Amino acid sequence: MQLTGQPFLILTIILVPVSIVVALLLWGRVRGPKPVQTLARLVMLLFCQATAVTMIFVMVNNANLIYGSWSDLLGDGGHVRAVPTPPAADGAAGQPGQGGQPGSDAQPATKVLQQFKKVDDPLVPGDVQTTDVKGRLSGVDGEVNVWLPPQYNDPAYKDKKFPVVELFPGFPGSSKTWFGTLKVSEQLKPLMESGQVAPFILVSPRTQLLGTTVDTGCADVPGKVNADTWLSRDVPQMVLDNFRADPSPDRWAVAGYSAGAHCADRMALLHPNRYRAAVSLSGYSDPAGEDLSLTAKDPHLREVSNPLYILQHATTPPKVALYQTGDKGDGYEAGQALAAAAKAPTTVTVVETSGPHTQQVWKPMLPDVFKWLTQLIPIQH
Repeated sequence: MQLTGQPFLILTIILVPVSIVVALLLWGRVRGPKPVQTLARLVMLLFCQATAVTMIFVMVNNANLIYGSWSDLLGDGGHVRAVPTPPAADGAAGQPGQGGQPGSDAQPATKVLQQFKKVDDPLVPGDVQTTDVKGRLSGVDGEVNVWLPPQYNDPAYKDKKFPVVELFPGFPGSSKTWFGTLKVSEQLKPLMESGQVAPFILVSPRTQLLGTTVDTGCADVPGKVNADTWLSRDVPQMVLDNFRADPSPDRWAVAGYSAGAHCADRMALLHPNRYRAAVSLSGYSDPAGEDLSLTAKDPHLREVSNPLYILQHATTPPKVALYQTGDKGDGYEAGQALAAAAKAPTTVTVVETSGPHTQQVWKPMLPDVFKWLTQLIPIQH
């Protein structure tokens, strides 16, 4: 039985009154010495509490998709197969290095075609597809969810290549959250059909690679994980191998919320030859903004993983546009600091929000966010 969805939720709801009834029936029937009776009744009370807490946890998890599966909840799921030293080439997604062709990023020239299936989660729309990817450069294995815009299968667009946005969840967070809780595809589909938003391919890869106790910070950490290489090279290469995606960095963007927002800023500023824009929803710059951040544990990694530091120490100002949102004390000041440090052609748009650090705040912001992205990455007819 899967962690998310109705069957397990219904089971946890049923167990709550059942545990109470069982406790009431057995309370007066406990025999034996007083210590034994006390212990037995304590176990009954703890069982009642455990069923109630489990039900609440499942309801919250289903609403927010914090954990997408049992493996996410209980362990790392073996997503780091190896930690090789990634090749040094750092060109545009899918066309790095010399030749400008997919596969020239120290990868085989032949495309690797994936098998896709529907996401097995009732909260995720049926037109979202998923596949398990073996990262050829990163040594990371993980699922990648893909949604295609309505124009993709329109005969009028059969010769068109489409822009791409990679979507990063917070930590801990499921790769399904953008589609299941934030409803990004359901909100954007009518806007794409009406021409208000460009027909982006939406890609949500796994970012939780080392279990629930270590946030990778989307960085390459020697001997630990190649999270950056996974997200900026392996995932884009998979998209280019399997879909009519535009390889130009001017047609790629990243977006995230909370810890995923930190990742989005970091990735765009580190790889302006791969991404044109980044969207941060209540993010932070200092990796220590996440208590479980792996990069925050090392002073050097903490410094060089900070988007503000990256921007301030760039050899030349990167050609990227940053969209920063947050409440005071929750991302707003970090966005202002980036805006103050930016020099052309870098641009920073800061939007102050109000409300708690939750998906309920970020969800209604997505139409405006993607309209902003469309101004940078317009519809191509």
